[in-house]
Amino acid sequence: MAEAASRLYVPALGGIYGAANAYAEPILRIGLGAVLIPHGMQKLFGAFGGMGLTNNAALFERLGYTPGMFWGTLVGCTELVGGVLLVLGLFTRFAAAAVLIFMIVAVKFTSAKGFFWSAGGYEYPLLIGLCALFFLIRGGGQSSLDRMIGREI
Repeated sequence: MAEAASRLYVPALGGIYGAANAYAEPILRIGLGAVLIPHGMQKLFGAFGGMGLTNNAALFERLGYTPGMFWGTLVGCTELVGGVLLVLGLFTRFAAAAVLIFMIVAVKFTSAKGFFWSAGGYEYPLLIGLCALFFLIRGGGQSSLDRMIGREI
């Protein structure tokens, strides 16, 4: 550890980095899920000022994703159920794969508006997709339910 600490830009912070290391992956996994859950609730239930399932399905129809009810439900469930599974670290790779596929489509859909999310661009779905890719590759980590039940070790 002394050699690794001496290579840090601020070696005095090495102890903090070491102590926090075990928490980094679960913080990212739980944070990703926590960001997705309210978006799914908006689409499915109209929570947090969302459109609700009927209006969300109509939007998908207008965008050319037919049948709109199927796609609206699928996207809402991907966010809500996938988000809950990520928070729990249960079926992590499956949830991450679903979110990644959804975000690839979202990046394609928003790319015409440029990069920045403030202009409706693909910055946000790209970041969410990269986080999902991390968990698709690595799994839920040491503090996941997947690990606790002896799966995805």
